[in-house]
Amino acid sequence: MPTAVHWTCKRFDDLGVHALHDALALRCRVFILEQGPYQDPDAADRQAWHLLGYDAAGQLQACLRVVDPGAKFAEPSIGRVVTAPEARGQGLGRVLVAEGLARCAKAWPGRAVRISAQAHLQGFYGGLGFVPVGAPYLEDDIPHIEMLRPTEPALAKETP
Repeated sequence: MPTAVHWTCKRFDDLGVHALHDALALRCRVFILEQGPYQDPDAADRQAWHLLGYDAAGQLQACLRVVDPGAKFAEPSIGRVVTAPEARGQGLGRVLVAEGLARCAKAWPGRAVRISAQAHLQGFYGGLGFVPVGAPYLEDDIPHIEMLRPTEPALAKETP
């Protein structure tokens, strides 16, 4: 059973310094310390919604960003998907991505969602409706592949 989390989703400018620190610290723990050095914060952070999941103790357990259409891809995209090492193996990653997809559907009804997935996670993302498009490629010395989740029925437009 996944760790119980409280979700918050804010634009970059509305995150506040504490939430921004939490997100960047978790991303650093996983993307830089575990996977190797690369430039994690990038220009897409400023053109994105940031979804953060805190546990009852106020510790960030999972986060991702939902990047606006046209900022990275023509479609809205989900990226920087991360769960805290201590929260892994409980299904929280699936809950996190599903929450991100729900927010994409509300903000951009009827739009497909594109991701740049680490290639070894194709099965995980495939289980959430994504299909590979194009050939694998290296990004920061890690094999990646673009994946697309086809459009969903339109929902009432709201902010994520």
